[in-house]
Amino acid sequence: MPRVFSYVMVRDYGFAPNPFHGYCTLATCKPVIRRTAQPGDYVIGTGSASQGRAGQLVYVMRVEQTLTFQEYWADPRFLVKRPVLRGSRKQWYGDNIYHKPDDKRWKQADSHHSKPKGVINVENLRSDTSTNRVLISRDFVYWGGAGPNIPQRFREWNGANLVHRGVGHSCNFPPNLVEAFCEWVDPHLRSGRQGRPHDWD
Repeated sequence: MPRVFSYVMVRDYGFAPNPFHGYCTLATCKPVIRRTAQPGDYVIGTGSASQGRAGQLVYVMRVEQTLTFQEYWADPRFLVKRPVLRGSRKQWYGDNIYHKPDDKRWKQADSHHSKPKGVINVENLRSDTSTNRVLISRDFVYWGGAGPNIPQRFREWNGANLVHRGVGHSCNFPPNLVEAFCEWVDPHLRSGRQGRPHDWD
């Protein structure tokens, strides 16, 4: 039985996760999920109550593969996910930002998680690299700001609620809830990106 990791997305810029170029990747933020989730597990992000979007799905990915940051940086499939701050919005929010060429000190690319002019944001670097792992999937659907609400039955499942509240994440759901949710969401997977990031509007 796969696990489902559910968390609230306070911000949605198409950076974490990054749903572009045919892959959904979670390469920054959520270090505990990135450390713990295994291929076959599901990760879901929902909108925040502060934006009036509690319980609204932003994305669902079924993890297919994990890579270290150095592997992700060097993989030809993901060169296109390196940020280009003079490019399009999609390029601006590239999440392929960490590498360690000398195995001694992390490099942070000029990106959404760095400071202006490419100055390293030490707080983001420490948090992101505390888990040297990137979650990767082609088996995903990303709605951005136009996602559906999680059906009420998954929010009132014998006292269990698939919609996480607050910081952190939830993952200890009853097996029958996980099975029912997977049956509901699986037909949507492989749909890829279906909408724009909410915070682009």
